[in-house]
Amino acid sequence: MKVSEVMTRRVIRADVDTPVANVARLLAENHISAVPITNENGAVVGLVSEYDLLAKKGAVAGEIMTPEVVSVSDETDVEAVQHLLIERRIKRVPVMSGEEMVGIVSRSDIVRLIAQEWICETCGEAVRGDKLPEQCPKCAGPQSRFVRLEQSPGH
Repeated sequence: MKVSEVMTRRVIRADVDTPVANVARLLAENHISAVPITNENGAVVGLVSEYDLLAKKGAVAGEIMTPEVVSVSDETDVEAVQHLLIERRIKRVPVMSGEEMVGIVSRSDIVRLIAQEWICETCGEAVRGDKLPEQCPKCAGPQSRFVRLEQSPGH
């Protein structure tokens, strides 16, 4: 599965010149824990997290942002992103298509994916997991009889 299938497409972002108080307001009002920071050309140049707001001093986003941003392509496999989040101990990564940010994928997007349910059309048995079951544990129906219960991770 590609990251483009689970990412959040509506990305809240801020400019490097956005006042710190406005960045804090963006996080609080949108119930998010970080926001990508973009320059005048729309390129991602940093990220301001709750930690940055609490630990750093500055008047605008560009002064407190973490400039080292790890990003992934919209064609990256979800398993690779999961590994990246764990290994780098980060909570989210911007998703790029070329130079354009087209989304963001977070730990919670991947957790929602793991919590997906597959329903056997033969007997109605529900199976949780990120992969299509080989067969139904209840009626032994084939893989082709399963449909995914749509939960729309990231949307």
